[in-house]
Amino acid sequence: MIFFQSIFGYLVLTVIYKWSVDWPARGQSPPGLLNMLIFMFLSPGSVEEELYPGQGSVQVILLLLAVAQVPVMLLFKPLYLRWEHNRARAHGYRGLGEQSRVSALEDDGDMDGGLNGGRGSMASEGEGVAMIAQDLGEEEHEEFDFSEIMIHQVIHTIEFCLNCISHTASYLRLWALSLAHQQLSIVLWTMTLGGAFEQENPTLRVIMIVVTFYLWFTLTIAILCVMEGTSAMLHSLRLHWVEAMSKHFMGEGIPFTPFSFKALLEEDPVD
Repeated sequence: MIFFQSIFGYLVLTVIYKWSVDWPARGQSPPGLLNMLIFMFLSPGSVEEELYPGQGSVQVILLLLAVAQVPVMLLFKPLYLRWEHNRARAHGYRGLGEQSRVSALEDDGDMDGGLNGGRGSMASEGEGVAMIAQDLGEEEHEEFDFSEIMIHQVIHTIEFCLNCISHTASYLRLWALSLAHQQLSIVLWTMTLGGAFEQENPTLRVIMIVVTFYLWFTLTIAILCVMEGTSAMLHSLRLHWVEAMSKHFMGEGIPFTPFSFKALLEEDPVD
């Protein structure tokens, strides 16, 4: 969470802060957040367009926090598992997969040699070396292997860090689509209704407004709503299915079975 929030949680806060500031009243154009996020990694501490005072120092601290979490994610779990395993060994606990052997006969023949000599000799010949193996677990549990756990943790750490960057950055496509949508709406307005309002002749202006309104309305519905909306929907659906589901969804439970009277009758036929 610290790794994720130091980068993308900070980006969300800067988005909200940018929306809440009246930039024309400051006489300043709003800075680009996408470039801010990129240069936060490429050139830490240097900010071309400052969003707030002390931005460079804050970004360096957040970047150091994110980098410091990588060895924590890499080493904490394997070292904790090894410490827990050593502590269990020190207290004499046994793993679930280990076998405990108990002698079936504890010198019963020697103790009762005088009374049951014949029976004791038969037991010593047939069952004197018999051992009972008690398997305390239903499954085969392997011995604790620190190197194997460390390799798995390295793989998971690399995968998590790369997925946090690549998957979340993929959602910036929706950001780019919103910018394209804004520019396209400006173009449609300028080429249709915007030009009609600039006519100096009142009669021609009314005619142009009526004609260009239908053109503007049709293009807005066809291009901005239908085409752009479908494109944004497909992008968000693909991002949610591929990027988010691959990170948070495992799909190892019980498969969904729709309700069916036919299946019920086949399982329990009525006489």
